[in-house]
Amino acid sequence: MAAKDITGAAPKHVAIIMDGNGRWATSRGWPRLVGHRRGAERVRSIVEAAPGLGIRYLTLYAFSTENWKRSTEEVIGLMTIFARYIRSEAERLSKAGVRLRFIGGRDRLDAKLRELMAGIEARTAGNDRLHLTVAINYGGRDELARAAKRLAEDVAAGRLAPEAVDEAALQERLDTHGLPDPDLVIRTSGETRISNYLLWQSAYAEYEFTETLWPDFTAAELESILGRFTARDRRYGGALTA
Repeated sequence: MAAKDITGAAPKHVAIIMDGNGRWATSRGWPRLVGHRRGAERVRSIVEAAPGLGIRYLTLYAFSTENWKRSTEEVIGLMTIFARYIRSEAERLSKAGVRLRFIGGRDRLDAKLRELMAGIEARTAGNDRLHLTVAINYGGRDELARAAKRLAEDVAAGRLAPEAVDEAALQERLDTHGLPDPDLVIRTSGETRISNYLLWQSAYAEYEFTETLWPDFTAAELESILGRFTARDRRYGGALTA
C-alpha cells in the first residue's frame, strides 16, 4: 500500500532506536544474527519510504558503545553486516539522492570498515533528498565527553576564550553538528528507555514506543506514528496554546 503524502505536517528529523532484532530471531528458533540481517533489510524499506512521508533527516541507532559487551561472535557478525550494507547499498543510496553519514567514535572499528564508511560518506556528500545518519559505536555520554574534551583542548590552545564556552560551542563539537535536532524519537520492541541515544539533541523531542520488533516495523506503521505526532502540541517549555 502506497503511503499518502503528509509532507506538510511530518517531523523533518526522525531518530529511531532499532531494537528487537535478536528477539525476533530467537522467537523463531534462529540465531540472533539472522535477526540482525533481517533488520538491515528493514532499513532499506524505511529509508525508501522516508522522503514520501516528509522526512528530510533520518538517524538510526545501529550499534551502541555498550553493545561491545555482547558475544564476540555477535559483534563480529554485526560489523560484517555493517560492511555488507555499505557495499550493497552504496549505488542505490547515491542514485536515490540519499546522503549517508556516520556518528560515533571510530577508533574501535576495523580499519576496513572505517574506510568503507569514509568512502560512502564522500560519495554521497552532495546528496540532499534524505540525510541518513547511522550511529555506530555511539553513546550520548561518550559523545558529550568527546565534545567537552575538544572544548578543553581549544581553550588550552588559545583557539577559544573560556567565556565563549556555551551551548552553541558545545553543540558545534558534537558528532551531529550541522544536523537539526530530532523532532521525534521512535523505539521499537516494547522497551521504554532511551539507551544513551542523542541525549543532548533530544532535549525537546517527542517520543514513541512501539511493541513491534524492528524487523517487522513497516512504512505503514511509521506513517501511523507520524500521524499521531502531528496531533501533539509542542510547546518547548512555553504556555499551552488555545
